[in-house]
Amino acid sequence: MGLNGWFAAAFAILILQRGAELAIARRHARWIRRQGGYEVGRKHYPLLVGVHLFFLVGLALEVAVFKAVPPSWWPAPFALFLAAQGLRVWCIRSLGPYWNTRVMVAPGHRPVVRGPYRYLRHPNYVVVVTELLTLPLVFGAFVSAAVFTVLNLWILLKVRIPAEERVLTQVTPYREEMENRGRFLPRWMKTNEN
Repeated sequence: MGLNGWFAAAFAILILQRGAELAIARRHARWIRRQGGYEVGRKHYPLLVGVHLFFLVGLALEVAVFKAVPPSWWPAPFALFLAAQGLRVWCIRSLGPYWNTRVMVAPGHRPVVRGPYRYLRHPNYVVVVTELLTLPLVFGAFVSAAVFTVLNLWILLKVRIPAEERVLTQVTPYREEMENRGRFLPRWMKTNEN
């Protein structure tokens, strides 16, 4: 299978994965609503969806139209991409019905502190940042890697995570449960993270 075949396969798997995640998120949202929960941050959700849609378009254009060439070191970002997929599965399994692509909260429920959430507050966002950076690097799509990683990080750090942490602190014992966990790195690895 040539480069175009590998890219087409990876791209198709990514699309199927995103579709499955949206189906899981819809099912979980129904469960949370039955628990008295609700969604916050609806206004910023289209920004995240837009980044991910444009990421797919940009990646496809850079590889298929502008003929990006994989670097000789492509196995390194590919290994990180695969590790991120394992972490994603761990996040979804650990959060169970609380996992969602939207910010869904169930007042009075305790935050999940099992799986990767024993070590980090936001391991799922580590997954997303890692894959937006590494998958383009596998195929030599350096512009897509840079642009969409920066855009996604900006939305996460300036909008999404503050909104999520604010509401979780208001309606759950989030601060007490998570104050000793780093946002993106385990405490034993971090230096000056708040």
